[in-house]
Amino acid sequence: MPPAGLTRARVIEEAAAVADEFGIEQLTLAEVADRLGVSVPALYKHVSGIEGVRRDLAVRAVRELTMAMATAALGRAGKDALDGIATAYRDYAHVHPGVSAAGVRAPAPDDHEHLAAGDAAVDVIAAALGGYGLTDDEMVHTIRAFRIIMHGLVSLEASGGFAMPHSLDDTFHRIIDGLHAALVAKHGPHPRE
Repeated sequence: MPPAGLTRARVIEEAAAVADEFGIEQLTLAEVADRLGVSVPALYKHVSGIEGVRRDLAVRAVRELTMAMATAALGRAGKDALDGIATAYRDYAHVHPGVSAAGVRAPAPDDHEHLAAGDAAVDVIAAALGGYGLTDDEMVHTIRAFRIIMHGLVSLEASGGFAMPHSLDDTFHRIIDGLHAALVAKHGPHPRE
């Protein structure tokens, strides 16, 4: 019989803590079980193995990041909204490096919960970029570019890939300024700027 209070949510919560402390690639069921004071087989009553845990962490990451970006973009437009979602993305990765890394996992084609979480994230980014006058096709490419920029930056930052003595904050702002400038150059300023 599993210990009282052990639930799937509790297992995922502990897995998130392990991932953030050691990295998503170092996450093991043995470490999660040890922290919860149970055997590894006891976890299988709540999760479907390490891949199931990683999937749940991916959904969690996307949902939490979506909420952070939505909050940051609320009432903002143009560059202010772009700065808001980019900063929220980076801040989330700083606070939750392992879970954030789990969030780039692509959903399985039949995983409706994960797909819906991803769609919500895309909707928030699209809303923040809404005033730039992008066509549907341009919006897709711009959202991809935003994700590439942000994932690349936070991944390199988390792995210590920026050893030069120059300010990474300055680099971050220059990248977002550059994306904004490219969008304005192609489509003109945001109406509320």
